[in-house]
Amino acid sequence: MAARVNHIISRASSMSLHELRTRLAQEFGKRKDWYLYRLGHRPTWQGQGPVQAGRPGHFFFESKDLPDRMELVRSRLSGQADRILTEAEKLCAHKFDLLGYENLDFGPEIDWHFDPVNRKQVPLRPWFRIDFLNFDSVGDHKIIWELNRHQHLLTLAKAWLLGGEERFAKEIVAQWYDWQRANPYPLGINWASTLEVALRSISWIWLARLLEGCTGVPARFHNDLVSATAFNASYMERFLSTYFSPNTHLLGEALALFFIGTQYPGLKASAGWRTLGWRILLEEAQKQVRPDGVYFEQSLYYHVYALDFFLHARQLAMLNKIAVPGEFDSVLNRMADVIQSLCQAGPPEGFGDDDGGRLFDPRRNHTEHTVDPLALAAVMFKRHDLPSAGLTEEALWLFGPQAAKHFEHAATDRPAASCAFPDGGVYVIASEARIPTQITIDAGPQGTGKSGHGHADALSIRVAISGRRFLVDSGSGCYVCPGNTRNRLRGTAAHNTVRIDGQDQAIPQGPFAWSSLPQVATDRWIVGKSFTFYSGHHTGYLRLQDPVLHRRDVLHIDGSFCLVRDVLTGKEMHEVEIAWHFAPDLVMENSQGAFVASADGTKLAVLPDSSANWLYASEKYQISPAYGKLKSAIRVAGRAKLELPEEHGTLLIAGAAEIGRFTRVQTAGPAALYRYEDLAGSHCILFSDQAGRWSCPPFAGDCKLLYLLLENDEVKRLILCDGSRAEYKGKTIVQNQSSVQRFERDQHSGMTEASSSDSVKLHPVS
Repeated sequence: MAARVNHIISRASSMSLHELRTRLAQEFGKRKDWYLYRLGHRPTWQGQGPVQAGRPGHFFFESKDLPDRMELVRSRLSGQADRILTEAEKLCAHKFDLLGYENLDFGPEIDWHFDPVNRKQVPLRPWFRIDFLNFDSVGDHKIIWELNRHQHLLTLAKAWLLGGEERFAKEIVAQWYDWQRANPYPLGINWASTLEVALRSISWIWLARLLEGCTGVPARFHNDLVSATAFNASYMERFLSTYFSPNTHLLGEALALFFIGTQYPGLKASAGWRTLGWRILLEEAQKQVRPDGVYFEQSLYYHVYALDFFLHARQLAMLNKIAVPGEFDSVLNRMADVIQSLCQAGPPEGFGDDDGGRLFDPRRNHTEHTVDPLALAAVMFKRHDLPSAGLTEEALWLFGPQAAKHFEHAATDRPAASCAFPDGGVYVIASEARIPTQITIDAGPQGTGKSGHGHADALSIRVAISGRRFLVDSGSGCYVCPGNTRNRLRGTAAHNTVRIDGQDQAIPQGPFAWSSLPQVATDRWIVGKSFTFYSGHHTGYLRLQDPVLHRRDVLHIDGSFCLVRDVLTGKEMHEVEIAWHFAPDLVMENSQGAFVASADGTKLAVLPDSSANWLYASEKYQISPAYGKLKSAIRVAGRAKLELPEEHGTLLIAGAAEIGRFTRVQTAGPAALYRYEDLAGSHCILFSDQAGRWSCPPFAGDCKLLYLLLENDEVKRLILCDGSRAEYKGKTIVQNQSSVQRFERDQHSGMTEASSSDSVKLHPVS
């Protein structure tokens, strides 16, 4: 008890005066509401009588637009109308697809407090006394909350619009009133998260708009809907996640207040809600999005979540003639650019936590659906430079014919381009030489604060080829679930990076926190005409008794291969593991010492160097393509017990028909030499990790990276980084008076092409 009191005192002393006041007010408010409830006071929408909501504000569509919107869905999105009707039939039978779970049967009467996957019933207690992270007493709260967001009611409303069958509208009304009876404030888990109240409120606003003119709902329904939404707004205003979870929780709550404030201007507090919600959204866009456009929680899914909130708010502001600052638009465009850059050769590959929910369509919750915001950004900002954007149902509802017209014209092709987002630590190597390939390197901070939604994936690599995912992130699985699924899937072993002594790069502390977070630094990022070179390191294993620093070099030679070099500094023996996780729909085989994954004629080979002390094997593992769903896949894992310092090289070869021989020739001394022999010739790659001149016969120089393609002992291709001189067999092949960042020379068909990063060019020596 004394320890807990000391912890509370210590925590309170670290708070600002505003935070202390906010938290105390919220704690007092919770208990006051419970006390009043026990005295018989029911602070809900019931019995309030007619609500003076005033003339509704402008929404994404008017009631007169509904037939045209549904016709656009029918005509422009093949099969979507049928999918809506099929799902609506399931919903009438109380069978739900929630997160990654399908056909969850809730029976004749829906229990809004039940987790059917884990068979857990949550007691109807005051919401602030429910520990929703306690699996033993609650199960997985996200499953319960996903149902209680009421997004499925919109599917029923669209089904009514499609066919005019009033049974769908009657099912909506029955479920809505049943929910009100089962969730009296302040009781139950469905009041335990302000974000959940916010998302439910947004669903109700959409519902009110979709059902305008529906004779299948009782006359009082719309009044009750507005009254209940107004009560939700007052709750959200009091219990904003200003300090509890100031991330997408706060954004979603602000969006809901903005929605309510704009849509029901006649409500007494609507102006305040509108102003508060819009102010938070504008301020948090600057706080939560890094300068390069990467969302600060280091999760692609939460990046998309935040962008969805911003885009919906921005469109609603424009419709209601609310000024939109230019810096807000700049943030949204940068966030869209991040997504576009991540899908140059295939669907954007996820990283960090996967929440499983969506603002508009909860069924579009797989990795490939994270491209959806590009459709809104493309129409909103009239951008034709987002070739990965495609028409979505969401875009049709928000923009109507404008969206349909925008996508009648093909987007402008963007040539593949390597690009960096240094604030978020996302580095993208992209090339169209021989075969479209994209390699994404995760080299950013693990997350913000205690990295609640970040994974221990420093220097992890993901690969897409010709529109297909090959090396992937393993996903999240779940947040609160039995066993070790949560920590396993967010741990280092579930990512394409190096693990030391069976430990993660950081130490998990509960489901949403880490300690001993690594520092990740990028040492080099060089983009040439025919190559891209990344070098970085992280400190995650410096906490070991024998501290280990992991550095990873990634050299991509356009049209040839990608060499991944892992350097481990230390002094003692350590168990080292390198894992490569493949997408679940690939066929795996061994060929010439390589592990080759293929699908539809496209291949990726993983070829380790020929070090004798490494043992490699392919093995089964589980990937999570969506929250709650696990799927069997194959990973290739190499393991060794090494006395450090040591290094290891791995070639990634996209589309290779034939696999050559890859050897680590020398790593002792001032430079490391790798050689790859294939049909093109002999590829020699040298790395120097120290300053000054080095010698690694038959090569010498002063550069940090030297690549040579030799054909019949003649240099056909040369790349030099951070140096001024290179020699081969005692002969100077390139030199300059001062160091340059990049020099490359290519000889083919009797022609020589040279390129340099500096105004003073390196000159070949005959």
